[in-house]
Amino acid sequence: MPTIPFIEARFFDPSESRFELETRLKRRLRMLRCKKLPPSVLMPPDDALDDIDSIDQNLMDIIGISDDDEARIQRRVKRILECRKATSGLEHLKRDDRERLEVLKDGARLISIRNEHHADELAAALHKDMPWMAPATEVVWHAARRSWREGCPGLRVPPLLLQGPPGISKSFFARRLGELLSAPTSVIEATGENASFGIVGSQRGWGSSHPGRLIETVLQSGIANPVMVIDEIEKAGSPESMKGQTFGLAEALLPLLEPMTAKRWSCPYYQVKFDMSWVIWILTSNDYRRLPEPLLNRCPPIRLRHLTLAELTGFVRREGAKRNLSGTSIEAICEVLAHPSLRQHQPSLRVANRMLQRAADLEQGPTLH
Repeated sequence: MPTIPFIEARFFDPSESRFELETRLKRRLRMLRCKKLPPSVLMPPDDALDDIDSIDQNLMDIIGISDDDEARIQRRVKRILECRKATSGLEHLKRDDRERLEVLKDGARLISIRNEHHADELAAALHKDMPWMAPATEVVWHAARRSWREGCPGLRVPPLLLQGPPGISKSFFARRLGELLSAPTSVIEATGENASFGIVGSQRGWGSSHPGRLIETVLQSGIANPVMVIDEIEKAGSPESMKGQTFGLAEALLPLLEPMTAKRWSCPYYQVKFDMSWVIWILTSNDYRRLPEPLLNRCPPIRLRHLTLAELTGFVRREGAKRNLSGTSIEAICEVLAHPSLRQHQPSLRVANRMLQRAADLEQGPTLH
């Protein structure tokens, strides 16, 4: 996997402590002064060459370090350490937090597309499992092919907002994409998150400040383009602080959905800039009209429809075979879903999945006597 610079910070060798730096400068000073010694000192008699260690020690004794030299070296080491702190960008963090971020000192890896054929295979696998998600699959397909044609180091997919009725597996589509890419996938239920804090984290100073799911996913996997799924984003709340400030999820996502600002995104918790421009965002919604206009401008809704009866029964047959259900059970479920009385209720994948699970429980349950 290719690697890209991910964090705007400098990491120095932790073994170069104050003592190590002082020792190095003293050794350098002795070497410089050694060059000024007369040849008779540097070239001892032949009968003294048998004891090299004593010769080195004698030279060390000759080239001493005065108190003034010690003071100068200590001042220089102090300035070096101060400069390192100023340029690291991590001095404001606690030691534990600095150590956590050290996994990113060599950059983060990118999941990439091998060639255009790989992009075609990815789209074909998605379409085979969920043909009713064709509009979303087409966007991913073109993005994957474009990433390869333009020579991008990794897969770059624009933010997706999947708009459609409940029960058509919008979030499963995102999980399946992550599975096919072998990418870390994090699913956030917008209805259960405390506004933006669960995703982007909360600022230091809050009693319960913590990193968000976004940076945690990257830290744990070392992948710069994970799949981040936000389910039912239109239902996220916007809590207010005691000072009247609002912390809406949609507003917190705006800088992350814009490539230019996401490239230097500042984490509220670590207060360090990260390159989040490669993250694959997939948002799901049942009613996009409740979302703010700036978010819709960054990711226009992809309109999805209900499944047809043929697509629903096809899903039941594929999923039933994966669960090793008998043909009798599978066809019985298909007959129920095709009954005229259910046509007005638009049976969803959730209903089909419950039927499949019930059939599996009955077939694998104990024999009743």
